[in-house]
Amino acid sequence: MEPETEFKFRCHKDISCFNACCKRTDLTLTPYDILRLRQHLELSSEAFLKNHTVPFEMDAHGTPGIKMRTDNEGACLFVREEGCSVYEDRPSSCRLYGLGSLAKHDQGTSGEHFIHFKNKEAHCKGWDEDNTQTVKEFTAAQGVDVYEEYNKDWMRLMLKKKSAGPSIGKPSELSLQLFFMASYDLDRFKRFIQSPSFSKIFTLDKAEFDKICSDDLELLKFGGRFMLHVLFGEQSVPVVENAAEKRYEERKDIIDMRYKAEVEAHNIKAEELKKEALRVDDDRQDDGHDADSCHDKSCK
Repeated sequence: MEPETEFKFRCHKDISCFNACCKRTDLTLTPYDILRLRQHLELSSEAFLKNHTVPFEMDAHGTPGIKMRTDNEGACLFVREEGCSVYEDRPSSCRLYGLGSLAKHDQGTSGEHFIHFKNKEAHCKGWDEDNTQTVKEFTAAQGVDVYEEYNKDWMRLMLKKKSAGPSIGKPSELSLQLFFMASYDLDRFKRFIQSPSFSKIFTLDKAEFDKICSDDLELLKFGGRFMLHVLFGEQSVPVVENAAEKRYEERKDIIDMRYKAEVEAHNIKAEELKKEALRVDDDRQDDGHDADSCHDKSCK
């Protein structure tokens, strides 16, 4: 559907199916969804994730995703008889309900845009309402545009990972942990940015650092840039000159000790395998000797 495509749809409190869509939910949350919801509830990112979400793997590489927690019957925890209790900060999928969306890369550019399509569910009576609007009018009225704007960086990251696929392989466990932190657990991500470990590798000017640490939306946007560096090696975050070499020198003794321990463990394992092979060979020789002895005795 194009922005100017017209369609008939309306959801309101007097419709017979009101709240039905909220009672059977399978809702994946974007980082901006989580930020808006936890700010509405005045919760830390850790508390919100613990009490209101469940993790899942978005792809075969185990890239972490977050879904909205439901009750035992699949209903959203925020739905009430009178409607949504977090309506002003409801997730983008809820705002867009009636339509679905996909992020699409613009060929020949570094940009993406969202395309929309009808998402008719059997129980929904909103499609029977005599209310005509364009896609553009509908998304603006539902406040979808601002969500799509702030979700673009994250969607770009997901599209890039999907398209890169085999060329980058499976991200390391540390990379996946950083992805979870930078996308969903912003309080912990902020502490990481403020830690000496971060400043030894990355360099941010004071104005940008202060802005990131004082504004969670700026922190979220920085998280997208940071993950481009972590997952794809893009120079999206300034790096301290010779940071890798300095980091190695600081940890040289620990690295050497680990290397020696790994070599020693390998040698011990190799020696054990050698001894086991010799024992098996001795056992075979003993079995052969016993068989020969029995054969000799039976011949007498």
